[in-house]
Amino acid sequence: MLQIKSLRKSFDGFQAVKDANLSVNQGEVVAVIGPNGAGKTTLFNLVSGQLRPDAGSVLFKGEDIRGLSPYQLCRKGMSRSFQIVKIFSRMSVFENVQTAVISRMGKTSNFFTPAGGIAVKETERILEAMGLSGKRDRICGLLSHGDQKVLEMAISLGSDPQLLILDEPTAGMSSEETATTIDLMKRLSGEMGLTILFCEHDVELVFSFSDRIMVMQQGSTIIQGTPDQVRNDPQVKKAYLGGHD
Repeated sequence: MLQIKSLRKSFDGFQAVKDANLSVNQGEVVAVIGPNGAGKTTLFNLVSGQLRPDAGSVLFKGEDIRGLSPYQLCRKGMSRSFQIVKIFSRMSVFENVQTAVISRMGKTSNFFTPAGGIAVKETERILEAMGLSGKRDRICGLLSHGDQKVLEMAISLGSDPQLLILDEPTAGMSSEETATTIDLMKRLSGEMGLTILFCEHDVELVFSFSDRIMVMQQGSTIIQGTPDQVRNDPQVKKAYLGGHD
């Protein structure tokens, strides 16, 4: 579904990503880990259209997507959440998800039709899947941080993606909220068949949940393999798992 080869990106001479390689197969859960400053978020920005790479290739379902905007990639089946929550804080939980569904349906330009009755069943289905049905009328700015992160994932589902990219989905969560979020991610992958690419600082969480793991250091890929292959790799042990963060 996603193939990245020899990806590079520099900022004023600093190479944030200098040799990144990554593959994500349909239905997989793939994690990207690495020390702070390894280039993980920059890599996600390159894949999801926030940045354009200087060199290398990015193929999504076999198509070269370099230079495409985030909204174009969204229409092609890629959706993303961010480290910093991006929601409409004055709107309700239902309205946030409904907005994403309406946008995907191409009905955002109809200014003469009230939005209240559009895409109601689809929105309710997503809220139920994400455990948010009981909070559908809550104003989003009043939700806990954990619920806001889950809501952002629900908004991402509104575009009916095939590939869901999650940038530190459990950042700032309590242990209970983290467990709930991981259960949701497992359901999205197992029951809904979504392909998931995510980065996360909680290494044990990553190893317990991922099908494959890609490790970055100083903008480059060290290895991509199964959890056991990554855990036993000498270079990974020295650069990351040994405590260098």
